[in-house]
Amino acid sequence: MKYFILFIIILCTTLSLAQPPAGPPQGATRPAPAIPGTVNPDAPRGNGKITGILVDSTTSKPVEFATIALLNVQTGKPVDGTTSDEKGKFALTKLAPGEYRLQVSFLGYRNKETGKLKIEKGTDINVGNIALAPDVRTLNEVNVVGQAAVLEEKVDRLVYNADKDVTNRGGDAAEVMRKVPMLSVDLDGNVSLRGSSNVRVLINNKPSTIVAASVGDALKQIPADMIKSVEVITSPSAKYDAEGSAGIINIITKKNTLQGLTLNMDAGVGNRGSNLGLNGNYRAGKMGFSLGGFGRANYNIKGGFENTQRSLFEGVTTETRQTADTRNQFIFGNYQLGFDYDIAKNQSLTASLRYGAQNGKTSQNLATVFFPGGLVPSETSRRDVDIKNLSGTVDLNVDYTRTFKPQQELSILTQFSRNNRTNDYEADLFGNTAIITGRDRNDNLSYNQESTIQIDYQTPIKTNQQLEVGGKGIFRQVDSDYEYYVSEGPNGEYGPNPLRPNNGLDYNQNVAATYLSYTYTTKTKYTIKAGARYEYTMIDANFRAETPGQAINIPDYGNLVPSINISKALKGGKIVKIAYNRRLQRPGIQFLNPNVNAANPQNITFGNPFLEPELTDNVELSTSASIKKAYLNVSLFARRTNNSIENVRTTSQDGVITTTYQNIGRKENYGINLFGNLNLFSKWQIGGGTDAYYSYITNNSPTPTLNASNSGWVVTGRLFTNLSLKKGWGIQGFGFMQGRSVQLQGYQTGFGFYSLGIKKDFKDDKGQTRGSLGLAGENFLSNQIKLRTELTSPTFLQSNTNYFYNRGVRLTFSYRIGKMSFDQPQRRKKSVNNDDVKDGGDNSVKN
Repeated sequence: MKYFILFIIILCTTLSLAQPPAGPPQGATRPAPAIPGTVNPDAPRGNGKITGILVDSTTSKPVEFATIALLNVQTGKPVDGTTSDEKGKFALTKLAPGEYRLQVSFLGYRNKETGKLKIEKGTDINVGNIALAPDVRTLNEVNVVGQAAVLEEKVDRLVYNADKDVTNRGGDAAEVMRKVPMLSVDLDGNVSLRGSSNVRVLINNKPSTIVAASVGDALKQIPADMIKSVEVITSPSAKYDAEGSAGIINIITKKNTLQGLTLNMDAGVGNRGSNLGLNGNYRAGKMGFSLGGFGRANYNIKGGFENTQRSLFEGVTTETRQTADTRNQFIFGNYQLGFDYDIAKNQSLTASLRYGAQNGKTSQNLATVFFPGGLVPSETSRRDVDIKNLSGTVDLNVDYTRTFKPQQELSILTQFSRNNRTNDYEADLFGNTAIITGRDRNDNLSYNQESTIQIDYQTPIKTNQQLEVGGKGIFRQVDSDYEYYVSEGPNGEYGPNPLRPNNGLDYNQNVAATYLSYTYTTKTKYTIKAGARYEYTMIDANFRAETPGQAINIPDYGNLVPSINISKALKGGKIVKIAYNRRLQRPGIQFLNPNVNAANPQNITFGNPFLEPELTDNVELSTSASIKKAYLNVSLFARRTNNSIENVRTTSQDGVITTTYQNIGRKENYGINLFGNLNLFSKWQIGGGTDAYYSYITNNSPTPTLNASNSGWVVTGRLFTNLSLKKGWGIQGFGFMQGRSVQLQGYQTGFGFYSLGIKKDFKDDKGQTRGSLGLAGENFLSNQIKLRTELTSPTFLQSNTNYFYNRGVRLTFSYRIGKMSFDQPQRRKKSVNNDDVKDGGDNSVKN
């Protein structure tokens, strides 16, 4: 009850602030407005008239609720003003004779001024369409042929337009992420930002329990053909949840809410995977529907590893050598039903229901040789392991938005999300013979469920200030049931494993949050956005079967997280930005789950439900500039994390290495991000960049065998090229390299990817693109990728080499049926963002 009361107080405070101001008392004199954009009753009156329509310069869509100021040419001061309606139309009437200019401004667009307009008695001027350019630093803005930008820099984020890259077709989200500046994706699909895996991944500005379960698995389930763009937010404002130490990654999928009916089909087939997607949209008047389904199958995915580890225990060295061949097969599916309705001119309702499913199977032939004393082999064993990784995710969103006037808006957002997951394995044990001597099994059923309600309110203060305030409640339930069984011979009945008792974890986490954010723009082109967010976290956790010393007692805690962003616009289109923010990171289900995964009995893993949150301070300084046909962006950053959650490995007398997660002492990263773009001959675009940072990790554990520290430089780089040819042909290439990475107890070697694709667009009689056919190859000159990991401690040495076979080729096809028109402007939709849990840490088998 105390959680509910606390949250209600926060929401009531937000709602009271969101009430629109009352009008003046009856009979009172209405004062002249202080800002342009409303009709000024004190302006000189006449019978002149100016009308026009505001449109987006890139999409030709109407721009609604923009401010149009009427400036006196001689004084340069506004004498009247109005706003555009839902169709972008505006009208200034009863104008006195004189010479004027129109100044148009709106958040997200560059200011636009017209030429001199002369008003005489009875003049009626229609200026036609006024095109507003988005306020972004497009990386190919000097390209006069209109070639779409692959990268864009906005005020608070970097945007990678995935739908402009033909080499993405037929792939998945992990392949797309590798092409985004500042991001790194390992061979298991785990993503990191500037060297930190503590990053929150959103899908269309929404959280999903599919991501809470495993970021790597989630990225494999999202076909690249679905992705419109990827946004990287390195310094989130107070409006965002405090979670995500390194920042936020927002995956925007393709969608359409225009008038008409369309059906899009995307298909692809390759030697390692195939995909099929169907997406339909229908909109008439104020109501729109969308229904989509996407499926992907991965096959012929083979791999292998070699592992050598030495255990140093009480002066005795025990060596273990392992080899394995693996085969993987995965089937993924995503289905979504969407609905939106314009209740009134200034009110909208949206709802969506999404279901995602995964069916993953891995088979592994594992051979082990033991060397007691580290000299002569004395025992060999073999086991065949079948691993199941299944999941089903449901996300339901219902959102309401009301606009009182331009930039004054109230939103009420709700979401229910649940992920059911099965992570089991079954092993046939052979010993040193060809006959099955026994079997080993681990069943692990878990779910992550979240219910969220959020209220946001924003309002302008004068012409150069904006206030944002809001409240949010997240009610999260995590459950894990884990059971262990053994049997004798090939057909014996399973019974309980006496070495590992069955148990379960119930973990309830409730978060109540409120925030305040203020934006101020000066006449000297400084923009300051400052704010603070307070989050109070309550945890109630317990094991089903309590054992002595295992009681979970994590006290409630509160965190105040400030943020400030300052930018300065300089001459020549240059921008300088500096930012500071504090973030926190709560552990997700894969870090908490205490299930012991012993599919490889010499390398077992389990989570830690006693983990505490991390706290991180971030500082960033960046600048960007356009120099002739080139664009360049440089940013320096520093990040310090206390109580960082990291992998910690220990060993036992029999040589078994155990991996779990602990709050270590401190982790620091200091580095530079550099990327740019160059346009050659109007149709050829070359771009890329590098990320380099110095990483320092230290563990302040009082246990000598656990105390460790490590440091070193980490460098990644990427290069892409895009060539537009005649008659709809295009060629694109991409290369990515990740250098050696630093871990607490060792390091991992680097790896690289490359791809090359060609596409042909087909147009109809009106010149509109209806379909495309593409061919893309990945790592087609190499047979395998070899990744080596070296780990050391006072009690063990481990050297592990993984082999990944990912040479691939894909043939892709897409086609669009139907027609859309721009009769109804597209509204800006809002939705819940639960960016507050540390993801990753998959407890599946590690090679």
